[in-house]
Amino acid sequence: MTRRLFTSESVTEGHPDKIADQISDSILDALLAQDRLSRVA
Repeated sequence: MTRRLFTSESVTEGHPDKIADQISDSILDALLAQDRLSRVA
């Protein structure tokens, strides 16, 4: 029998990681709206 360990991490609303994700998602959406072939990193 194979045993596996599953872990996960979550942060609450207002956490800096969530805010950074929202900002980067907004930037990506704006770039893709202007040019569907945009490449960002």
